[in-house]
Amino acid sequence: MADKNAKFKQNAEGRYYVDDSCIACDACCVEAPNFFAMNDDEGHAYVTKQPQTPQEVEEAENALAACPVEAIGNNG
Repeated sequence: MADKNAKFKQNAEGRYYVDDSCIACDACCVEAPNFFAMNDDEGHAYVTKQPQTPQEVEEAENALAACPVEAIGNNG
């Protein structure tokens, strides 16, 4: 489970975030490219903007479910 105390500062403020257990697999960026991006310099993903609509939340939740190391949290 993701740790909100270990989230990257680059994450957009809000409920969803990526923490320091991210392995840069790109799964979240594939599942929800409107909300996740890769920081290639530091080797991790981050949340670019927070979902607002139910459909957007579903996309973010799909990304959370696809993360193989549970580095995405939704308790921001």
